[in-house]
Formats: sequence, C-alpha cells, structure tokens
Amino acid sequence: MKTWLKRIRGALMMRVIWAVAWMPIGLLIGMIIDPDGAMDEPWIAVGTLPGFFAGVCFSVVLGIAARRQRLDEVSVARVARWGMGAGLLLSFLWFLSGDQDGREGPLWVLPVVVISALTLLTTVPPPAHS
Repeated sequence: MKTWLKRIRGALMMRVIWAVAWMPIGLLIGMIIDPDGAMDEPWIAVGTLPGFFAGVCFSVVLGIAARRQRLDEVSVARVARWGMGAGLLLSFLWFLSGDQDGREGPLWVLPVVVISALTLLTTVPPPAHS
C-alpha cells in the first residue's frame, strides 16, 4: 500500500513541477501576442494547463516504461525519450479534443506547430532532484 501512495504522490508532484515549469512559457506567449494587455486571456493558464497535462502524460509514460526504477536511476537520454513520447501522446490528445477548428491557412500548419512544440518542450529532461 505504501508503494502505491508513494507513486501517486510522485505522479502528483511531477504534474505540479511540469505546470510550474511551463508557466513562464504562457507568460512569454502573452508578452508576444498581447504586449499591451488588451486581451482578457489568463496567460499564466496558457502555459500552466498544458504543462500539467504534459506532466500527466509523462507520469503515465514513466510508469509504463520505468516499471520498478526511480526517475533518478534512469539515464537522462531515456528520460528525454520518454518525455518525447509524452509530448506525442499529449499532441494526440489535443487532436482528439477537437480544438483545431476554425483555423485559417493550410491545414498542415497547425498540427505541425503543435506536435513539434509539444514534443520539443516535453523532450527537455526534468531537473534532477535529490
């Protein structure tokens, strides 16, 4: 029972860490898109929510791939590959949500941008902690 509680706690902490790490990305997007603050977008949420869901996907991929290993026992290259898998999973979930309607321009641009951005952002290995 304690093992499951430790895993659940670790997965929750992973989600929070990813959400906090992605928060500045939302603020940066807000500064670029809306420099004068005219839009009513909560730019912190623009980075935090995808970061939280990236943490969820990473926790799932880590739970399946690592099995009995702790995160600090795995090589950085393997963690980066698992992060890439989490980004691809998150991109797939985004497409299932149907959030790509109402776009202008070529149909391939938005999927390429979303898949490459999410995959790149989740491939960056998490900071080591003791």
